[in-house]
Amino acid sequence: MIHAAREAHAAAIAERNAIAVERDQLAVRTTKLEQIVAEMRRALYGRRSERIDDNQLALALEALETEHAKTEAEAEKTNPALKTERTRQRRKSRSETLDHLPHEEHVIEPESKVCPCCGGDLHKIGEDVSKRLDKVPAKLVVVVTRRPKLACRSCERTGADEVAGIIQAPAPARLIEGGLPTERLVADVVVSKFADHLPLYRQSQILARSGVKIERSTLASWVGTAAAELAPLHNHLVGKLKASPKLFCDETRCPVLDPGRGQTKTGFMWAIARDDRPWGSADPPAVAYTYAPGRGGKHAVKLLAGFSGVLQVDGYAVYNQLARPTRAGGAVTLAFCWSHLRRKFYELYVGGNQPIATEALARIKLLYDIEAQARGS
Repeated sequence: MIHAAREAHAAAIAERNAIAVERDQLAVRTTKLEQIVAEMRRALYGRRSERIDDNQLALALEALETEHAKTEAEAEKTNPALKTERTRQRRKSRSETLDHLPHEEHVIEPESKVCPCCGGDLHKIGEDVSKRLDKVPAKLVVVVTRRPKLACRSCERTGADEVAGIIQAPAPARLIEGGLPTERLVADVVVSKFADHLPLYRQSQILARSGVKIERSTLASWVGTAAAELAPLHNHLVGKLKASPKLFCDETRCPVLDPGRGQTKTGFMWAIARDDRPWGSADPPAVAYTYAPGRGGKHAVKLLAGFSGVLQVDGYAVYNQLARPTRAGGAVTLAFCWSHLRRKFYELYVGGNQPIATEALARIKLLYDIEAQARGS
């Protein structure tokens, strides 16, 4: 009876500890969620001067999540039961297979393969397998290319070597003749700058940590050479897009450095795109971007010179110039965006009792239903 009482007492203590752990977890989670809600409210409803954009909100949330993770990690160090439970939860929540990545296997054998009881040989009855995601830091490698020169001994003895000459494989083409980088290194610099937004001066600092000193101006010359090499590909892509029967076009603001003024000026990235996969087309989707210092009609006319077909736009007035009968190559048929038009009726609808707006929204919904049925056909 005493043994049973002790077991019941131990079980009660374990249950209280589990409840305390769960309570602490909920308290930390509640605090984190309250902070996130506060940031969301500030982003949406705060004073105009205090509002933050999506990128700033993402940074704020990252900071909160990082601090929360630090608190949880410190709690795990002091609470073995909590660490065990969190470990179980992490293993349970992992769903990625990572089969598409190279695998590097490490087998950890016991120090001895002899039975400690009888001294007999041990045999394998199973194994535990775990997977972790690792990253090999980028490493700089010097590529040495050797091109042996070959000559004929017989021709050398007869003095006919002037006719036979020396045989040597031609040197492979280089993106930057006489330059230091391989094409792969130049591609990495370009992707880091334009896709990952890593400025060249920071890339120069990263290279310096590996003992390779390359000035920012040198990296800039590499990027310029790559741009010149890629220009024909961009022109070809634009030409293929303009040959399509229908395109989408839009422009978006782009802050541009304005040397001498100490501030930025507003430029525009114009995009032309196509994606006819929802309508059963075998043509691959594509998009091409072109920079322009403004968003006037002359930029739209220049960008779409040679295109004749259906152009889907948002209703911006400058595109009307493309629909003129006097346009070189013929007028473009403009297809305006239902979402932009619907937005006007929706603003009227939420503003009060507007029967016409309600009817317009209902009819537009019927068009959306037809489009949903046709998509993929």
